[in-house]
Amino acid sequence: MTNAPASLGQETWPGVEIWRGGVNTWDCDEMGHMNVRFYVVRAMEGLVGLAAEMGLPHAFAPHANATLVVREHHIRFLKEAHAGAPLHMLGGVIEIGDSEAKLLQLLVHSATGELAATFQTTVAHVTPREGEAFPWPTIVRERAKGLMVEIPERAQARSVDLSPAVPQASLDRAEALGLTRISLGALGAGESDAFGRMRAEQFIGRVSDGIGAFIAPLRDIVAEAADPAPGRVGGAVLEYRIVYLAWPRLGDRLEVRSGLIGSEGRVMRCAHWLLNPDTGQAWGTSTVSAITFDLDARKAVAISPAAATKLAERSVEGLGL
Repeated sequence: MTNAPASLGQETWPGVEIWRGGVNTWDCDEMGHMNVRFYVVRAMEGLVGLAAEMGLPHAFAPHANATLVVREHHIRFLKEAHAGAPLHMLGGVIEIGDSEAKLLQLLVHSATGELAATFQTTVAHVTPREGEAFPWPTIVRERAKGLMVEIPERAQARSVDLSPAVPQASLDRAEALGLTRISLGALGAGESDAFGRMRAEQFIGRVSDGIGAFIAPLRDIVAEAADPAPGRVGGAVLEYRIVYLAWPRLGDRLEVRSGLIGSEGRVMRCAHWLLNPDTGQAWGTSTVSAITFDLDARKAVAISPAAATKLAERSVEGLGL
């Protein structure tokens, strides 16, 4: 692998290649594009490649004596990926501390060089089974120097706040705010990693599975007040911040509670909390920016002043991470 920037046409992106593949038909959802869960699947597979570049080639193997856990994901979804599209991923190190690092992962459309999505991934170097953080070995620090990258403008936060998280999520808080339950279940076989922890895509995936009934009335508000009114509408996510607080294991119960934070321009902002319904504690928390999508024109539907007023009536004051 090379550490030189990758380029096609006028686009040049930093990092080394850490993953290459494409989009399967079964990766796509009712909107006709790759579902958000599979972006995270690619990011986690790419993380294995980036860990190897950093000197930890066996970090995700069952016999590993050290691994990486994701503390946080910042994701921007930039260009749709459809079935059959070839993709590859570049990665690098933004910054590294005593036992944590912030990594850059860029998912690229291989045919055009355009960005499909970007990830700022905060990871911790931990013991495989207990998840206790401990310092990076010397080899990682040395290799990180050759992998350092700057965050491209298109990977920087745009509509979400990346300041240090102070999570408010809990079941009691969700009840007090009247947040909507959109998903309820348990972690099943095949949904955990080699060390028994929930695979990261399960959070965003369970939100995606349950979002329909919650978001459809909000999309209808936007579509009905639009001029001209769109025909068929759906939705698309633009940006996500996910903070992972604890990791469910096989059989642990999962509940997602959601609420509307507000709207601005074409964008609605929501919060999704992944909770343990038995203890009331949070497994993770997230904020997301999304649009109402005209499925025929393949573009965002603007939120009119009338729609913004109605959305404000449904917003939850004080809602966040």
